[in-house]
Amino acid sequence: MQIYLVGGAVRDALLGRAIKDRDWVVVGATPEAMKAKGFRQVGADFPVFLHPQTHEEYALARTERKHGHGYHGFEVHSTPGVTLEDDLRRRDLTINAMAQAEDGRLVDPFGGQQDLEQRLLRHVSPAFAEDPLRILRVARFAARLGPLGFSVAPETQALMQHMVTSGEVGYLVPERIWQETQRALLETEPTTYFRVLHACGALSKLIPPLATLLDVNDNPPPLKALTNASQHSNSSAVRYAALLGGLDSAFGVDALSQSLRAPNDCQALASLVATTADDLLGEAKEDAGLLMAVLDRSDAWRRPERFEDLLTATDALGEATGRQLASGQIRQALVAARAVDPQALMAQGHKGKALGDAIRRTRRARIGSVLEQSAAGENHD
Repeated sequence: MQIYLVGGAVRDALLGRAIKDRDWVVVGATPEAMKAKGFRQVGADFPVFLHPQTHEEYALARTERKHGHGYHGFEVHSTPGVTLEDDLRRRDLTINAMAQAEDGRLVDPFGGQQDLEQRLLRHVSPAFAEDPLRILRVARFAARLGPLGFSVAPETQALMQHMVTSGEVGYLVPERIWQETQRALLETEPTTYFRVLHACGALSKLIPPLATLLDVNDNPPPLKALTNASQHSNSSAVRYAALLGGLDSAFGVDALSQSLRAPNDCQALASLVATTADDLLGEAKEDAGLLMAVLDRSDAWRRPERFEDLLTATDALGEATGRQLASGQIRQALVAARAVDPQALMAQGHKGKALGDAIRRTRRARIGSVLEQSAAGENHD
């Protein structure tokens, strides 16, 4: 039994980056031998085990053979006779196909270290084309490592384009598309993910409106908004909402979110940006009734934290489109309106529907007062 550290941990160590997770491959072992050493099996499709103390994942060396379409169309083979090189050959990129032996020796049969030095994202073998999910993974790694100068190797770019034209991308499971996209949104350079997908033709299958914009503008407002949002928020929902906010009508954004299987918080925030951004960036800073309607629509009374996310995403979109959000003024108006005390109004004799009407009138009056004071201050300046 031989144990090797593999994949991202080896790559990141060579790049001098912090190692977040460590994965291991075991060569020459059986499930029974692993269990005898106290490992707990967790993998259903192939033998993966948790270390009894560290709980890190140890997978038996395996090979994969394509027998269908998409991500799930693989037959897995794992026996003590599968070599380390066999296991590394099935991986996506050369920089992810390196291993480190227990004595520290680097095992690099496919030139991953050289590609690290040359800053190339290059596929290991033609078997790359068997899994369309790898297109998204390459784009995500480009978003992560782009700031370090990495780019997609020309031969890998050509293979990805072929995979798109052959129709393999059509077999991607929506949930996996979202999983990779959400992770890419949180990378250092998230716009690179969408540019790489556009360059190989996959973006037109996944987010058609964004692909259309990129056809005529290499830095359209949605990507500018995403860049801005990523500088101010680590929330995938905020970044996603900023990206989609400038694409189309709210109906188009909702349909796209559903097709991407975006989670509810991302869908809701993107829809809010699509329906309220123009008001917030336009007349809401001068119209108390309109700002009140936006606060109602976004349920800012009960969910001020989501409204703050709305302002962050809208501000990013405004900056991308040359419009300024009066965020401080809007926040002041919300604070003043939320401070309305229903108990005090009840003490004045309001109750039932009349109480609700009184709360709304008072909130609007306070919003109007904040807007007027702000306008007066601007005129004075």
